[in-house]
Amino acid sequence: MQEKGTISIHTENIFPIIKKFLYSDNEIFLRELVSNAVDATQKIKRLATLGQYSGELGDTTVEVNFDEKKKTITISDRGLGMTAEEIKKYINQVAFSGAEEFVEKFKDAKDANEIIGKFGLGFYSAFMVADKVEINTLSYQEGAEPAKWTCDGSTSFEISKGKRKERGTDVILHINKDSEEFLDKWKLQGILDKYAKFLPVPIKFGTKTESVEDGVDDKGEKKWKSVEVDNIINTTAPIWTKSPSDLTDEDYLKFYKDLYPMSEDPLFWIHLNVDYPFNLTGVLYFPKVKNEFELQRNKIKLFSRQVFITDEVKDIVPEFLMLLHGVIDSPDIPLNVSRSFLQADGNVKKINSYITKKVADKLAELYKKDRKAYEDKWDDIGLFVKYGMISEEKFYEKGKDFALLKNTKGEFFTIEEYQSKVKPVQTDKNEQTIILYATDVDKQDSFIQSANKKDYDVLVMDSPIDSHFIQNLESKLEKTQLKRVDADVVEKLIQKEDTYANLLTEDQSKEVKEIFEKAINNKTYSVEVEGLSPEELPVTITMEEFMRRMKDMAATGGGGMGFYGQLPDAYKVAINGNHPVVDKVLKAETEEEKTKLAKQAFDLAKLSQGLLTGKDLTAFVKRSVELL
Repeated sequence: MQEKGTISIHTENIFPIIKKFLYSDNEIFLRELVSNAVDATQKIKRLATLGQYSGELGDTTVEVNFDEKKKTITISDRGLGMTAEEIKKYINQVAFSGAEEFVEKFKDAKDANEIIGKFGLGFYSAFMVADKVEINTLSYQEGAEPAKWTCDGSTSFEISKGKRKERGTDVILHINKDSEEFLDKWKLQGILDKYAKFLPVPIKFGTKTESVEDGVDDKGEKKWKSVEVDNIINTTAPIWTKSPSDLTDEDYLKFYKDLYPMSEDPLFWIHLNVDYPFNLTGVLYFPKVKNEFELQRNKIKLFSRQVFITDEVKDIVPEFLMLLHGVIDSPDIPLNVSRSFLQADGNVKKINSYITKKVADKLAELYKKDRKAYEDKWDDIGLFVKYGMISEEKFYEKGKDFALLKNTKGEFFTIEEYQSKVKPVQTDKNEQTIILYATDVDKQDSFIQSANKKDYDVLVMDSPIDSHFIQNLESKLEKTQLKRVDADVVEKLIQKEDTYANLLTEDQSKEVKEIFEKAINNKTYSVEVEGLSPEELPVTITMEEFMRRMKDMAATGGGGMGFYGQLPDAYKVAINGNHPVVDKVLKAETEEEKTKLAKQAFDLAKLSQGLLTGKDLTAFVKRSVELL
């Protein structure tokens, strides 16, 4: 039996297109061919289960081998196999409408998955790396004849009688000159580790050396010897395929370590399992992220029936959960998935919503079950929760009940609890509740102490997204404003009816202002004389809340805020007209003495803000010694 023919794709251009436009993703040829072998193996097992195949299944391991000298890679299975007629049907008749449409539509393609998936070209990805492909196969059907198919990378093929004696298929790739990098053990091992690590059928790739017991020596101690054993590279039943009731914490932690060997243990995890209105399984882990906001992304792996697809899951997982680690597996997402598919598919949108809900439910459960343990984790999970509340309205509605606010004393409150706590003391004369916050507790300590003297509470808001979270909270909470504790002197932050009067006369205030402006000699600082408590500092440097917030948001990538990030800093200098130091400045005998004292008081204020550096700091130290 020998037959020659042409592949019915109505074009001479298919192989140049495969080689040229898919070349950047050429490693997926192995994923496609191994997946085909696994499918054929699972189908024969299914037929045996249904009683439609009565032969011995035998060893159903899929094997991948390579021969550097012959320049071949072989993928072998003991699956269904094919008859010559089935080869013609499944291999030769590539399913698409016509060459012109194909060439026109995909001549600029960048996504190999999109082309392969749309036109059923999974098997033909072999020609990305091979200039000749052979298939040796024997169908499981009784009385079937072995068949051999050969194609040299043109649209011509040849079918002849094969020599295979047992059920299954060998696909032999004769690797082309440009792709000889794949004739390397570690290269192939890496690709198999990436795509086949959790396939449901054992995959063998060569052999490995193991130590086994070899009797005992003269002293009665065990002897060991090295033996070659099959190198099975995959785990056929990963934890996401099992029921949570059959798994222990150790199982989840071991799987995490398998995925991310260098990572700390995760805080907790969520086991996903849904079969309606879409199929989805998986395990998502909450890692310890602290404030390493960008370092953790692309750690979620997407699978389809245990075949790895991608770790770019932006459209499947909500943006705020991109910091999670773990695995998602959905047969509803095709193996050859493209970005345009992910963005448009209805199931993907449902999966996105489902994951958001599951995460919210898990966090709510942890909060209710053991609040103290939840508070202990807050520094790690706060980033997720705040990010979610900012970016997803549905998540905000759930999250507001388990989002925590932490104050400078280390106490935790829900948003509602905190409003109730500060409202009686921190409501200003306009009936606005003012929530004070610090972004750097050490640097802003003097301002925090001033607030605490008035029994005001101060929150810690020091995560990378807190500037955005603050904006979000203000938009949601009625008659509430958030102000950074160093945005003004404490009397101005929360303005009450009973304020301190400035005891200086109008002329004295004018003179003080002029003395300080001369001493500072910098237009970045605008000087005002205020009536403040004598217990407050003589000079306080602040930056207006609006400007400070815009700069914070610009620094963390706030949309459209870049303009504010480029503006020079503008500070307000509040001179406490009721402080003895200011009185001493006025009473100094010479202009030089007045300037020196004013400069000293101003530098003290800069020092408390961490603004005094370089030559100014050196001059301040020298001046302090002279004054002493």
